[in-house]
Amino acid sequence: MIKINGKMVNKDIKKLNLSNNQLTHLPVEIGQLKQLTTLNLYNNNLTHLPVEIGQLTQLTGLYLFSNKLTHLPVEIGQLTQLTELELDKNLLTHLPVEIGQLTQLTRLNLSNNQLTHLPVEIGQLTQLTTLRLSNNKITQISVEIGKLTQLKILDLSYNQLTHLPVEIGQLTQLIKLNVSWNQLTHLPVEIGQLIQLTKLYLNSNKLTHLPVEIGQLTQLTTLQLYNNKFTQLSVEICKLTQLNELYLSNNHLTHLPVEIEHLTLLTELYLFDNNLTHLPVEIGQLTQLTELNVSCNNLTHLPVEIGKLTHLIRLELDNNQLTHLPVEIGKLTQLTKLYLDNNQLTQLPLEIGQLTNLTRLDLQNNPIENKLNPIIQRVIQRIENININGNTIYNDSQNIHSSSIQQSITDSIY
Repeated sequence: MIKINGKMVNKDIKKLNLSNNQLTHLPVEIGQLKQLTTLNLYNNNLTHLPVEIGQLTQLTGLYLFSNKLTHLPVEIGQLTQLTELELDKNLLTHLPVEIGQLTQLTRLNLSNNQLTHLPVEIGQLTQLTTLRLSNNKITQISVEIGKLTQLKILDLSYNQLTHLPVEIGQLTQLIKLNVSWNQLTHLPVEIGQLIQLTKLYLNSNKLTHLPVEIGQLTQLTTLQLYNNKFTQLSVEICKLTQLNELYLSNNHLTHLPVEIEHLTLLTELYLFDNNLTHLPVEIGQLTQLTELNVSCNNLTHLPVEIGKLTHLIRLELDNNQLTHLPVEIGKLTQLTKLYLDNNQLTQLPLEIGQLTNLTRLDLQNNPIENKLNPIIQRVIQRIENININGNTIYNDSQNIHSSSIQQSITDSIY
């Protein structure tokens, strides 16, 4: 028996949990627990590890996240049985080259540190399936990344990368790649070799175009491209027919290609804050859409084909230049939320009365002339939350704000 953190611990113990104890240091006696396979030290105040940590050669899981570690002892390299090493949310500025000796690692989490680079020895961790490096200060990924051919998840988001090495194309087992929130201006054509990818996050970079090889990623279900500098949507994206979610907001798109009709499995399409002046009639082919957001564009009208999107639950059209709505809007009977505020609408089609599932309808800042029509009034009364001319009306009588419009609606109903 030895004393660890004020408690007597059997030397033959295999799992030890010292997490959430406000520990500032780990006693050197920890090295005597040579049978340990799992050591939990997360959520403490550790600033360093004793060199004796290297004596725990049977460890397979070491969990050190949410501490204040600034460095790792070189003896970390002696833990050659480790399969999981969690070091996120520390203050690490570099990794010892001995990290490359942990060749059994399958999961390595280094997110939320202060790393500026990775040692080339990282390429020796050929059993890795998950590598998380988000929220660091990494400016460049070395070519050795291409040796990690078993990787399935690679997260490089929230760093300072300006480019990706062509060797990224060797990671053909990847199913999730996150390089969002960097400074990327282009992607290597080798990105097209990642044919197992199902989720690709490229948002919040400086991309102006995508390589045509992006069209080879035919297993993609999620593609995030928002907050970049695209002026047009590559038709190659329209070859990604397994897509369920496509995020294109905060770019400079002026139109959508007609080929978008091929993305028939889309359930979510986000296009807000672009420069779109119209939607192609082919939008009506996206019949599985449940969410469509085209707010903050320059739309003046909607195609009648919008009425084919009968699975829509949420439709955001606010902050455009719409002067009217097609009567086909009444076919969207699954809608629960409809945002029309800040347009130029003068009339609401009476077919809006068919939207019996609406719980929210935003209309403020429109010059609507027929809002006192009994059909429109009944819609408004039924809705839980509606904004008209800057006034919010709730079904809850205790929260009703005074306005002449509201009083007219109430009088007509009762």
